[in-house]
Amino acid sequence: CIMANLVILESPAKIATVRNYLGSGYKVIASKGHVRDLPKSTLGVDIERDFEAKYINIRGKGDLIRDMKKEAKSASKVFLATDPDREGEAISWHLANALELDEKKAKRVTFNELTKTAIRAAIKNPRPIDMDLVNAQQARRILDRIVGYKISPFLWKSIKSGLSAGRVQSVATRIIVEREEEIKAFVPDEYWTVEASLTAASGGRFRAKFYGDEKGKIDLKTEADAKLVTDEADKFPFVVKSIKKAVRYKAPSAPFTTSTLQQDASRKLGFQSQRIMRVAQELYEGVNLGSENGGVQGLITYMRTDSLRIANEAAEAAKSYIIEKYGEKYYPKSRRIYKSKASAQDAHEAIRPTNIMLEPDMIRRYLSSDQYKLYKLIWSRFTASQMESAALDTVAADIGCGKYIYHSNGSVIRFPGYLSVYEDSDQSGDDAHMLPELTEGEKPTVNGIKSEQHFTEPPARYTEASLIKFLEEMGIGRPSTYTPIITTIISRNYVSREGRSLKPTPLGEVTTKLMKENFPDIVNYKFTAQMEDNLDSIESGKATVSEVLTAFWEDFDRELREAENNIGSKSFEVPPEETDIICEKCGSRMIIKNGRYGKFAACPKYPVCKNTKAITPDGKPLEKKEKKEPEKTGTVCEICGADMVLRTGKFGSFYACSNYPDCKNTKRITKEIGVKCPKCGANIVTKRGRNNFYFYSCEKYPECDFSSWDLPLNEKCPQCGKILFRKKGKNLVVCADKECGYKREEAPEEEEK
Repeated sequence: CIMANLVILESPAKIATVRNYLGSGYKVIASKGHVRDLPKSTLGVDIERDFEAKYINIRGKGDLIRDMKKEAKSASKVFLATDPDREGEAISWHLANALELDEKKAKRVTFNELTKTAIRAAIKNPRPIDMDLVNAQQARRILDRIVGYKISPFLWKSIKSGLSAGRVQSVATRIIVEREEEIKAFVPDEYWTVEASLTAASGGRFRAKFYGDEKGKIDLKTEADAKLVTDEADKFPFVVKSIKKAVRYKAPSAPFTTSTLQQDASRKLGFQSQRIMRVAQELYEGVNLGSENGGVQGLITYMRTDSLRIANEAAEAAKSYIIEKYGEKYYPKSRRIYKSKASAQDAHEAIRPTNIMLEPDMIRRYLSSDQYKLYKLIWSRFTASQMESAALDTVAADIGCGKYIYHSNGSVIRFPGYLSVYEDSDQSGDDAHMLPELTEGEKPTVNGIKSEQHFTEPPARYTEASLIKFLEEMGIGRPSTYTPIITTIISRNYVSREGRSLKPTPLGEVTTKLMKENFPDIVNYKFTAQMEDNLDSIESGKATVSEVLTAFWEDFDRELREAENNIGSKSFEVPPEETDIICEKCGSRMIIKNGRYGKFAACPKYPVCKNTKAITPDGKPLEKKEKKEPEKTGTVCEICGADMVLRTGKFGSFYACSNYPDCKNTKRITKEIGVKCPKCGANIVTKRGRNNFYFYSCEKYPECDFSSWDLPLNEKCPQCGKILFRKKGKNLVVCADKECGYKREEAPEEEEK
């Protein structure tokens, strides 16, 4: 039997969405990512033979490849529908090779959004595999493999075994290390500010900040400088010298790219980059919105992009929505078009909702908390990007006092425009208020003069958001690589998190030192950015893999030979990470060690002094908690008559006899759900299993053996009268009798997990 068509996706999570739009004439399966890669045990690249890559099937995917090959053999057409980027193009090429597909049978299709229109249009317009995209990805993979396999042995020899070097990750670590060096070397400078609290003749109070004099701005560096200013205020009145009123127009920001999404979601939602991209992937792949809303739908366009382009259809839909929802004055006279950077890969659009009519609050009950927050952010930013500018009434007043001048500014929103949908993070500030009515020449009353001492602060440590912004500005990495870069340097212990900040570890500092001294090109910002441009040149067909890799290898091979001679002549020992904890036994400053159960503080004089202390993740001493009396449950032990108390163990909370250890009686904690057992009529209760998940069981177990992972409902099947269950983790209610076959979609209630 010849199947009509086979569609191979990259992610299994997309299957339901794509199948929903294509119908029964297509079978939809997934490759679950890459099926072939370079071998782990060897370099896998023949440098002498023009950097020929030796790919093998990934271990553990043999059965999947055989099954896909069987499906492909019986299909008349095979649509390779992996992600619309370099990585996805390479996966399609690997699939075509692994499944032994000929060019006529293999059809490449891409979806920038998982909507009915986009998916069907892609299927109608397949194309050949783009080998320029494939080669750009291959070149990146080969580059990273060569760097990793050639440099890592030097790290093992000089620092410790098991370390690995990464091409872009090493640069990211250097960025964080150098910021830490700036912070350590920073010397604060003293400065002072003077502010006057004034009341206008109209009765309104306002603040004015010292600026300087008629010649320009004056910096107050000492207390004596500030005193000269405040002394002047004691001698002379404040006089309004000039007032400038204007209307300032504030344009909306462009829709999100990968970088700006990660920055905004980090700042506003507190999400880490890995969490942002995981949730964005879920929104892209599709969420079940219920049968009344069309079932499974992709809610946003592809989330790995640096393009600001918007499809005409999406722009027109936004125009209609804005005019209908807010009125014509909220839509600009001409459509807003945002220009992408010259280096942007414009194959994709900016990140936007696939259907602007699906307002976040309208579909909130179908989304997880994270999905709702991120979707609302993306929807709001896109909608605002198509709206009219906000108009602000601004007032700037110069106020004289003797020979000095003070400034006072204020603003209020005259017309909200796009601010009706999306609030900028810089909207709230000292100037976000209107000054009282002032006239030139008036002398406001002085309520008080305040001078304050300040010190300049060192540059802030990078957060994930600010690091991604810096990488983008420097041209290092691409949208699909930002999150892997950060997760890799953290997982390899080159960088640690302190709250939202990224701080280099001693290992990261030592490794960066070795790399800068022996492999300066690899950790050079401009060199790494230039390499990204070279990969883009391969993608655009302006350069070949051989040309780019040959040019790289000539310099890299020289650095390897020089490092072979230099490594070993210098010590790159990782210094211990000190804490502020003083060993009470010998007076030494304790250091952080890694043990079987995590980090702890240890005396550096070990083994002479073997003192250790438990610490918090940030290296502070762990305070001992007062021992609390166990919570009484109100039940009595049927064995010895003592009170039962609440305790917590490996598998959660349980009831235990307070007479322990003389009486070791324990009981599971159960909770009635208001449903009767279909077998014996007793109450059904929740219980926690050994895997820490809840299940449902008859209270008379083991006399009655009824149990279920799915939630029993206090509702009978309308077809056969038997009990109904809500399937765990699904929007589906089914009959207990499989032969009956009754089922319906229904939004799930919050279940215990």
